[in-house]
Amino acid sequence: MVLGTTSGAGKSWLTTALCRWYSNQGLKVAPFKAQNMSNNARVVEGVEGAWGEIGSAQYFQALAARAAPDVRMNPLLLKPEADTHSQVVLMGQVSAELTALPWRGRSEKVWPQIAGALDALRAENDVVVIEGAGSPAEINLHASDIVNMRVARHAQARCLLVTDIDRGGAFAHLYGTWALLPEDERALIHGFVLNKFRGDAALLAPAPQMLQNLTGVPTVATIPMQWHHGLPEEDGVFDDRSTAAGAVHTTIAVVAYPRISNLDEFQPLKNVPGLRLQWVRSPADVAGLRPADWIVLPGSKATAADLAWLRAQGLDRAIAVHAGQGGTVLGVCGGLQMLGEALIDPEGIDGNGPGLGLLPLVTVFEPAKTVRRTAAQFGPLVGAWAPLSGVRAEGYEIHHGQTAQHPAMAAKGDVAREVMPGIAWQNPAGNVLGVYLHGLFEDAAVLHALFGAQAPTLETVFEGLANGVARHFEPGVLDALIA
Repeated sequence: MVLGTTSGAGKSWLTTALCRWYSNQGLKVAPFKAQNMSNNARVVEGVEGAWGEIGSAQYFQALAARAAPDVRMNPLLLKPEADTHSQVVLMGQVSAELTALPWRGRSEKVWPQIAGALDALRAENDVVVIEGAGSPAEINLHASDIVNMRVARHAQARCLLVTDIDRGGAFAHLYGTWALLPEDERALIHGFVLNKFRGDAALLAPAPQMLQNLTGVPTVATIPMQWHHGLPEEDGVFDDRSTAAGAVHTTIAVVAYPRISNLDEFQPLKNVPGLRLQWVRSPADVAGLRPADWIVLPGSKATAADLAWLRAQGLDRAIAVHAGQGGTVLGVCGGLQMLGEALIDPEGIDGNGPGLGLLPLVTVFEPAKTVRRTAAQFGPLVGAWAPLSGVRAEGYEIHHGQTAQHPAMAAKGDVAREVMPGIAWQNPAGNVLGVYLHGLFEDAAVLHALFGAQAPTLETVFEGLANGVARHFEPGVLDALIA
């Protein structure tokens, strides 16, 4: 099991790397995370043939393990909709009952399913690599814990504790976390891992030995800082240090509204030569864009609220100006819904409101949630998106709303080009495209059509991660963890 001293310490990255490393030893491997809180989700095999949702990190970990992703690998997913409210997804399906419960009241109700999913994966596999969440030593949460040490105790897992040394205070983080754990849980910690180290590792001495003298736990790996490992970050973060190589010919400006979701699907664009991705949070961020540059409205877990935020920043006008000058605009899922004329919410699912009016569409929110894998072919497109004409794309859908032509506008002849039935629409001028299909840029055919380029494959990324842990862990440690 991989635990962390903090969020962002490197748990997801290390779990993914270990999944591939153990798989490379000829073992049957599966990942597991009891509870994930993220609006980055993927559609995978569910119960009794139904599609379900899990956190994106576990999806990638399953692929690294060469396992078919399924809902047991992340039995509980919390999708934040506000600062104090999350949609609860249990075994891949939205649970209205659990969503309505106070979060402290959920633990005992969901633990049987969590334990059952873990036990089933353990029975079917040689190795299960478990990821924790946040810190295992949050003393205010320990009594209701269902994702860290309760899981470790249930499986009697051999645990690694990883810390981000780039933040500073790494040895204090490791010691403090260990010290706050009860004695029986300390016994499950088999090694400390220093992640994101920059410099000469020899300069760390004598701190690792001093820490071992205090705790009895050895430091088993010092992993260097890696800006370009190629794996999507847990929350889809990108920055200037991850800009692809080559002279920049296109800027892709992604609107970062508060309830942004599924940002991990843009990871492949970070690796395409000549592209620069940037966040957009104000009109100043798009002021210098050329028509060939893109503005992207990504997915949202709260479309109406994020659209209201976008207007409050003045970004609605900035996007309209860019589109009016022939600038390229893409809306994905919630972003597609925002591009239309109106959001209609008769059931109180998301919220009513006027759209940006860049596509003559209307979205009606419904209680039933569309969750499915999708493969479809683009019809003829024009303008900036013409290279996608005839391209078959694979991805996934996760949305409550259903979108269609605005009837009154259609009656007046203002009709969007439906370039993928029920999934994608384009404006007549050809510069604005809205799609429900997540994962477009993970499709090699789409990347090649749009940019004539190919990003590194996930297989290349996974092998690089596995080679990295092989180099940076002390000899024999990884074998000993499963002996």
